[in-house]
Amino acid sequence: MNRSSDRLAWPVATLGVVGLGVLVLPLVALVVRAPWAQLPELIARESVREALVLSVVTAGLATALSLVLGVPLAAVLARAATWPTLPRRLLRAAVTVPLVLPPVIGGIALLLLLGRRGLLGGPLADALGVTIPFTSGAVVLAQLFVSLPFLVFAVEGALRSTDRRTELAAATLGASRWQVFRHVTLPLVAPGVAAGAVLCFTRAMGEFGATITFAGSLPGVTRTLPIASYLAMQTDPDEAVALALLLLAVSVGVLLGLRDRWLPGVRG
Repeated sequence: MNRSSDRLAWPVATLGVVGLGVLVLPLVALVVRAPWAQLPELIARESVREALVLSVVTAGLATALSLVLGVPLAAVLARAATWPTLPRRLLRAAVTVPLVLPPVIGGIALLLLLGRRGLLGGPLADALGVTIPFTSGAVVLAQLFVSLPFLVFAVEGALRSTDRRTELAAATLGASRWQVFRHVTLPLVAPGVAAGAVLCFTRAMGEFGATITFAGSLPGVTRTLPIASYLAMQTDPDEAVALALLLLAVSVGVLLGLRDRWLPGVRG
């Protein structure tokens, strides 16, 4: 095989390198300008530990809820190819909107739904005395809102690429639809589910706009790593950089811990 045929035209390669620089250089600046000598002391602060623990716990819960809700939604989306055009497009638009919507708008929408005077929050507060905004539960819901589509689309892609003959064979042998989905479909799309879960977790860890709008910034309750980093930037830039590095390390560590064949577009 002629290797020259695999080479890109120099304008394409140059623009590709520039694009890579746009993604990588800001992170390089963060690493280079970090206060490494003070980093252990900064990370050991109680406020940093609280923000880290809260971020990991809430992102984990949001990911768990995404798995429970997102895998079935992805199955519906994958099977919607036979639906009429308008319902199919409306369903896909509904799942896609959180990806393109400014997160702060998502936070406002959650407030209008679940706030004390919201469509559901008002009756919920009157009937049970339960209020959701500005609680740790609100953090989880905000993270769920912005991260769920990542899992849905990852699993949908895996479902569309599977060979349905295995499912049909199981059904022919007498398996119910639930048994086929649980014992055949889910194992087939496990790599897609894993990739979607990791993307969901890292997106939830980095959520800022919807969280601060819907949950606020209460230390130890709703102040996640991104919020703590933003607030620290106004009073203690070194702590802000330390928090940013911590968030970057967690995100990169989670991604590297995932096998290559589970990452979208990568073959192991």
